[in-house]
Amino acid sequence: MELVCINYLCNSSSSLLRPLIIQPNAPSSSKLNSTARNNNRSLTRIRAQNRNSLVQLDGQRSSTSSNSALEQLDIERGVCVPFRKYTPESVRNKVLESRGAILSLIGRGVEIVWKLGLYWSALVYDYTIGRDEEVVPFRARQLRNLLCDLGPSFIKAGQVLANRPDIIREDYMNELCILQDDVPPFPNQVAFDIIEEELGQPLEAMFSKISSETIAAASLGQVYRATLRATGDDVAIKVQRPEIEPIIYRDLFLFRTLASFLNGFSIQKLGCNAELIVDEFGEKLLEELDYNLEARNIDDFFANFKGDRTVKIPWVYKQLCGSRVLVMEWIDGIRCTNPQAIKDAGIDVGGFLTVGVSAALRQLLEFGLFHGDPHPGNIFAMRDGRIAYVDFGNVAVLSQQNKQILIDAVVHAVNEDYAEMANDFTRLGFLASGTDVSPIVPALEAIWQNSVGKGLADFNFRSVTGKFNQLVYNYPIRIPERFSLVIRSLLTQEGICFTLKPDFKFLEILIPHYVHGLFRFCLKTVFFQWKRLENLIILAKENVAKMSSNPALQGNNTRQRSRELQVERKLDLTDTIKDGARLFLVDEGIRRQLLLALTEDSKLHVQELVDVYRLLEDQIDVPSVALQVAQELPSVARDAILSWSASVLSDR
Repeated sequence: MELVCINYLCNSSSSLLRPLIIQPNAPSSSKLNSTARNNNRSLTRIRAQNRNSLVQLDGQRSSTSSNSALEQLDIERGVCVPFRKYTPESVRNKVLESRGAILSLIGRGVEIVWKLGLYWSALVYDYTIGRDEEVVPFRARQLRNLLCDLGPSFIKAGQVLANRPDIIREDYMNELCILQDDVPPFPNQVAFDIIEEELGQPLEAMFSKISSETIAAASLGQVYRATLRATGDDVAIKVQRPEIEPIIYRDLFLFRTLASFLNGFSIQKLGCNAELIVDEFGEKLLEELDYNLEARNIDDFFANFKGDRTVKIPWVYKQLCGSRVLVMEWIDGIRCTNPQAIKDAGIDVGGFLTVGVSAALRQLLEFGLFHGDPHPGNIFAMRDGRIAYVDFGNVAVLSQQNKQILIDAVVHAVNEDYAEMANDFTRLGFLASGTDVSPIVPALEAIWQNSVGKGLADFNFRSVTGKFNQLVYNYPIRIPERFSLVIRSLLTQEGICFTLKPDFKFLEILIPHYVHGLFRFCLKTVFFQWKRLENLIILAKENVAKMSSNPALQGNNTRQRSRELQVERKLDLTDTIKDGARLFLVDEGIRRQLLLALTEDSKLHVQELVDVYRLLEDQIDVPSVALQVAQELPSVARDAILSWSASVLSDR
């Protein structure tokens, strides 16, 4: 897998370099055109990095060995970032900029080595006397307390390890999950001083009142509730921990130095350098440290969900934001940490959960920009049935290429093609290129068969993840950071669903968002699965009906609202039809499979085709689709000519 071409165009409105990624092996279809429009918003994430980093490319190339890890990450992600907030060189230069900084580094290094060394010695002693298993709960708690004691970098590292079964065993992961919520706050007066220093005004001039206690405390900052003096709006103020940036840079330098001694072990265990793991962690940590970037993340989410009456994204007050302070609209909802309150408020739990899962899948499969930390404290149920998100410091981007491979992996899993599923893992970066996947195939088969033995209706991600954790711990599999966030996002939201409604069918909500893949899902088998296609379409229609029953979609009974509601009760098949027409004209393999599907068993399958049409006829606005297909004809003709010329050249 490699990037074929990267162009940089100058954005005239901001004079910033904007990366345009041309991806190999991605389907040439109208879906890419619509995704490109979505990526204009999603890639703001990357443009935000550009705005926050003035590091020159020549400076980044000063060390080929240290940059190779970052280049590998770019290739896996299918994107390229021309300017970075994090590079090993920038971290080293910042840490070693003065004699005082070097002395501080040495002191910090001694502290870390001493405390971690004592803990490691205790583990070795436990193993030596044969009690290592019986003291696991105690040692896991000890590790959590140790990370808290070592400061914010280690708290954040613990939170990451809580989602990395490829690095740490499951019982330790469960203990480290407590770090997600249980972080002590710093003094109020220190926080108020930071607000005044960052925004350049006295607290009383900006806010008529502010809470005397923190609403929430996290590893990098804490939150207060306040009222704006100018408008009377209630807002949330997020304040960064004091003097945290030099500590983070110093610890990242020490992490990477330690990682350089662990490369041999890491390559054997994970199939990659330990430095690459640290670089992934360092990139995300420095991004979370910049609240200006978080403000732009909120803007991106706001734009993505604009017009969606089921999702609430808070408004951000940019004039009151800085690198260490973020002011956003206060969300007056019920946290998902209080499921009983949600039920007592009379909220339709089933409708709310359907809306939440749908919003999460849109982030993942449509926008490619998703919330990386949707734990119950960051998700609210609004009293009108909407779902609201807060805390956008930890977001991640999936390229179109990665999304397509994820869809392929689902197709291969459902069709029990485990060898191709293992190859998908290699394409996504879970396995090093060239790894022999044959030992992993039987393990994947066992995991999937056990998880869906009772049928897809009873499928849940936690059962799969528990078994997958054992697999990645025993094989040289590394979970790329962005996919650890995907896994955490799915697990967390599934957990919320089961807490509120134990019989909720999480997987069923996936189907309406997978309509584009339904045909390929049924096509990639020895015999075309006509009945499977019909069942999936019925399931998709049922879930769209559930979505439209949410109170957030009800409102003033105007004619306009009625028309909008009718549209929302239908499957959005426009892109699927356009892509199907394009694939039929461009892809010879698809044409052959379609003809075989229509004529298999030596008979013409007209009735099956009619049955599928009857299921979909009330879902399709024929004039609208015909118009859009006609608009796509020049592009389709170009792709058909390119495909034909490529086949001619390959034959020669």
